[in-house]
Parts: sequence; structure tokens; C-alpha cells
Amino acid sequence: MSPETKLTYVTLLADPSIHPKYESALKQVEADFGKHHPMIINGRKVLAGEGEFDVRSPLDTKILLGYFQKGTAQYARKAIGAAKDAFEEWSGRPWMERVRIIRKASDLMEEDRFQLAALITYEVGKNRYEAVAEASEAIDMLDYYADLMEQNDGYVKPMKPGAPGETSKSVLRPYGVWAVISPFNFPLALAAGMVASALVTGNTVVFHPTSAAPLSGLKLYETLVNAGVPTGALSYVTGPGESFGEEVTGNLDVAGIAFTGSKDVGMKLYRDFVNMQPYPKPFIAEMGSKNPAVITSKADLEKAAEGVVRGAFGYSGQKCSATSRVYVERGIKNDFLKILKDKVDHLKVGDPRDKDAFVGPVINEKAVKKYHRYLELAKKDGGKIVAGGGLPEDKKLSKGYYVKPTVVVGLPSNDRL
Repeated sequence: MSPETKLTYVTLLADPSIHPKYESALKQVEADFGKHHPMIINGRKVLAGEGEFDVRSPLDTKILLGYFQKGTAQYARKAIGAAKDAFEEWSGRPWMERVRIIRKASDLMEEDRFQLAALITYEVGKNRYEAVAEASEAIDMLDYYADLMEQNDGYVKPMKPGAPGETSKSVLRPYGVWAVISPFNFPLALAAGMVASALVTGNTVVFHPTSAAPLSGLKLYETLVNAGVPTGALSYVTGPGESFGEEVTGNLDVAGIAFTGSKDVGMKLYRDFVNMQPYPKPFIAEMGSKNPAVITSKADLEKAAEGVVRGAFGYSGQKCSATSRVYVERGIKNDFLKILKDKVDHLKVGDPRDKDAFVGPVINEKAVKKYHRYLELAKKDGGKIVAGGGLPEDKKLSKGYYVKPTVVVGLPSNDRL
């Protein structure tokens, strides 16, 4: 991506040119909604005998995004077999060719950046700034891994000889078939990073996007194949995560797993993979965090509160980098809390398609129920809700999964929240 298109949330706020492009893209992507989408295994469109599941937009559940296949273990097994068969040819290509293909995918994604951003808004509820930033990050991911291959000469490097007449080199080789399992909160960027890094290094991939956002995953698959990735080297499998996980952890032809998601699911996958494989294999997982902010008496309280608000409530707090807790020096607690409360009370909760919306919906009904459960836990454990707590009053938001950004004080440091 060229320097002028490298975007952050801050630069996007100051760039008025994104708005007409994004708003036009919103209308364009709607034409693809409501369709029936197959899995794609070894280049073939595959329908699951178990039927389909529907995906609806969290911003308005009347918006049907599409139907996707309830692929079970047998389909994951077929995709693994196809990836195994494709491995020798794909890994045997010159690394420079694989880099060219990934760079081509980056170029194609750049052409569709605003359409991808619009899709992200509809599929997971990100506001326009977050959605465009994610589409841009996905492009950066492809470029980054292509850059790494070039900077490291395909990971084949000469070494100093250990003895006269000896020739030595360091060689890193691809593992084989990787299962990639992506999350809902960055359905394009994190999926792009995991899939592209495996492919550019010569591995083959069985890709399972989250069932909450399979359409972004399909667009990623199509982009990579259109750029030149062989159909056998990349398959797209949707359906229940549990059955997919059971197959990939126990299948001896799987060489590695890359996962981003919850701690509970990630740890189960890890334990099963360790226990069911005959020898140690790589398992790469990112499973969230509980990030603190520390505010001292030397801080600019206005800037600190602004940072906490953006960190805590960007994408409705649904990301591993979200500010989940704040420690404030006692002497400034009341002053800081007053500023923080005012900023949270003035956050615009709304349809993420709207230009002025900051907080969009959470991903699904389960997340709304979890929100209410945590509110009750906070009260039970002695916490006091000083901002938010509950559903927005705006009736126009009743068709989506909207909740108020919330601040709780007074919980003990060892509280489960």
C-alpha cells in the first residue's frame, strides 16, 4: 500500500474523502446479500447435507446477509486431503512467485477496499472509520508477510563455514497443511494475516471463518484465488466450529493450527492437538486479554479519559486490545471519573452506517445476554454503575444488538470482572 493510503483511526477522522466512497460501497455490497453460499473445497463448490445457517446483520437483524453451509467434520477432512495433495506443488514453487501472488491479492483488495469496509460494517457492526481501517489493515497484512519473505530471501541464508571446504546454509521449510480459524471481531484483517503468512511460506491452508462473519472470509478466499493461489492450496469451510475443531486437532495430516478467539475454545483446541497428535506440532493462538490503563496524578486527565474511552468502547469493546479496567491514583479519582463519565455519556450509540456513530452493536444476542449478566454480577459484587448500564432509549436501534457503554466503580481488584 502506498504511504498516502496507510490509514489509522485518527487519520480517517480527518479525511473527508472516505465518506462518499464508503456510502457508495454500502449500496454496492447490498446486492450480494441474501444469497446461498457453498463451501469451496479443492476448487469445487460443496453443499453440506446437514443444511445451511443464516447470517443476519447485528446492526439490524432484518438484514439477511446470506446462507452458509453447515459443514461438519467430513468436509474438513476432504479439505485437509486436498491441501495435503496440493502441498508438494505449492511449496515447490519459487518463493518469489508466491510473493507475487500475495502482492497481487493485496492489489485486488486495495481496489475493493471500501466495498470490503462496507461489508465489515454490515457483518460485524463496525463504524465506518473502524471498518475502513480494518480493510486497510488486511491489505497491510498481505504486504507485510510478502515483505518478510523478500527481506529474508525466502528464509534460505548462507552461513559461515565451520571447517575449510564446508558450505553451510540455514533453510526454513514449510510445515504442510495448516488449519486457520478466524474470529468475528476482525473477520478480514486477522484472517488475512493468518492465511497469507501460511501461504506465502509455502504451506497450504484449510480456512474456517467464524460463523458470525463468514462472508468476509469468503471475500478473502476469492481474492486470494483470483490472485493465483491454487484451489487445492486453499479451501473455505464453514459450519459448526466444534466439529471442525475436532477434525483438525485429531487429523494426522494437519501440520499446524492458527487460531484467534476465546480462551476457552483456544485452550481446548490446544490440549486436544497436543494429546491427539503423535509428536509436537505448532499451535499459534491469540486468546484475548484484560488490559489495564494506569492513571497517575501527573497525567493530563482530559487526554487520559479520551484515551480510555476510545480504548474501552471502540468497536463496543469487542477486541483483545480493549481497555477493560482502569487503575486511578486515589487523589485524582473523583476528578478523572467526572471527566470519564461525561465522555461516556456523550458517546453516540447508533447505526454504524451513520457518519457520527461511534459505538455500534455487539455481535449477537448471546453478547447482549452476556452484557446483562455482567451488569448483574457487577451489582452483586458491590460495584456501582456510574455511566451506561442497559439498552439505548432510541427505538430505531431495537432491531439490532445495541447496548450502552458502561463504567463500573468499586469492584475489588480480585473480582471476576
